[in-house]
Amino acid sequence: MKRISKLLLSTILMCGLASPLLAFEPENPECIAPAGPGGGWDFICRATAKNLFELGLTKSAMQVTNMSGGGGGVAFAHVTKERNTDNDLIVAASTSTTARLAQGIFKGATADSVYWLATFGAEYGVLAVKKDSQFKNLKELMDAVLADPRSVAFAGGSSVGGFDHIKPMLVARKAGLKDVRQLKYVAYSGGGEAMTGLLSGAVQVMSGDFSELRGFYESGDCRIIAILAPERLKGFPDIPTAREQGYDAIGANWRGLYMPAGASAEAKEFWANAIKKMTESEAFQKDLEAKAIEPFNNFGADAEKFAKSDIKEIADLSREIGILK
Repeated sequence: MKRISKLLLSTILMCGLASPLLAFEPENPECIAPAGPGGGWDFICRATAKNLFELGLTKSAMQVTNMSGGGGGVAFAHVTKERNTDNDLIVAASTSTTARLAQGIFKGATADSVYWLATFGAEYGVLAVKKDSQFKNLKELMDAVLADPRSVAFAGGSSVGGFDHIKPMLVARKAGLKDVRQLKYVAYSGGGEAMTGLLSGAVQVMSGDFSELRGFYESGDCRIIAILAPERLKGFPDIPTAREQGYDAIGANWRGLYMPAGASAEAKEFWANAIKKMTESEAFQKDLEAKAIEPFNNFGADAEKFAKSDIKEIADLSREIGILK
């Protein structure tokens, strides 16, 4: 009996010593921002990298990689085809990601092609013009669009059919434009490049999210003529909504992360827990608040459920406005 007891105790001790070795810890954590510096995806990765490390949730500093192209398609293909089992990798995501999947732009991809880690914020879209633009308000802009849809060039950081494209289409539809596909849209690889196009005069209007334009708005380089929100932002009460100007269009963009579907269960659990703990921190919430991003939390199974419902909703909307048949 003593011999059996000693053997049992030895086994228990060995298991206790071994269990920490089985716990996953990323060795070379990396976050891919599927666009150039300066846009919303870039913000997601950089804020996540900073807070995870400063909060001690990752032992190693996270590398941020900007991988632009195809409105997120280049990064999505890179992750799903070349790094599908990478345990150290996470990727910035938003409504634009689910919009691509809804519209079949990511060839052969479905909601199950990646593992949805979390959503942790949402912000509303805006339409902005240069400070010296001829358009003083949304009505003047929509009047010009109705007179000649091709006379006004809209720019965004997503590809044709993406959320930056959908936002002005929603407003134009409310204005009475029968075929919103006539709207002239110039696709850039990220919000930063779209802003450069606006300030250079290459386009007349930028469609983006408030976080992408805030600095330029506060500096006076651009004017936001409409925010696609139910009501004015508390911190920016001088920005009018599209709704109060007679165009009942709402455009909310969620922010979050996904990772390779083929990663290990231990890695998925680690990242889901780490991201959840990060979002609960005061420091991260301050980063979101600074960008006027409202809390919008879904983790694990809830994140997957939300992503799939969002894809269905966008697919239905895309059919309604003629992007999908």
